[in-house]
Amino acid sequence: MRPDFILWLALVIAILDWIGVARGWRRSGYFTKPGVILALFLWLSLVSGLHGQLAWFAIGLLCSLAGDVFLMLPHEQFLAGLLAFLLAHLAYIVGFTPDPPPINLASLILALLVILNASLIAGRIVAGLQSTGNARLKIPILTYVVIINLMLFSAALTLVRAEWAALPALLATAGAYLFFLSDTILGLNKFVAPIRYGQLLVRVTYQVGQGLIIIGAALHYLGRI
Repeated sequence: MRPDFILWLALVIAILDWIGVARGWRRSGYFTKPGVILALFLWLSLVSGLHGQLAWFAIGLLCSLAGDVFLMLPHEQFLAGLLAFLLAHLAYIVGFTPDPPPINLASLILALLVILNASLIAGRIVAGLQSTGNARLKIPILTYVVIINLMLFSAALTLVRAEWAALPALLATAGAYLFFLSDTILGLNKFVAPIRYGQLLVRVTYQVGQGLIIIGAALHYLGRI
């Protein structure tokens, strides 16, 4: 099976998933939502053999798949899903960081931006948790916020790593930001205030983000760019 066919298949499944979310077809999501991640995993397997650093991205996809399943169960397992996605972000951090990150002005600016970003989001979500009677989730969610921001930072550092070409670095960073944005929208929608088309926005940013992360990492580690 040709790898490019699998990548296009992932896109088709994602579009079907978005249509299902927009129209409220809950049952179709049981197949299309995990189908996107499975297709990305299969594509990565075919193009890389899951060797070296790309094995960590494969682990990240499998953890994400587990998170999707936990959140789709009839009785949503939120904490289990949160843990699964936290492990996915940790896998991506390791995948993006085979060597110690560079310490220079650019990396320090990126670090400050990520810290500011994390502080603003964490503050709003914690306030929402307290007002909705979900204060018991404060520690798990704050831990998750820290880890996803570290993942975003590790991806953004590819922009200033000399060994990363511009296109893979841009794809990986954009993907990480979309993944972060997806979880941010989910948290705000769930614990702060409903967001118009919130569920659809969560799904689109999540799946496009995952795709860009995996493609960017593959382009870099396979030396295609």
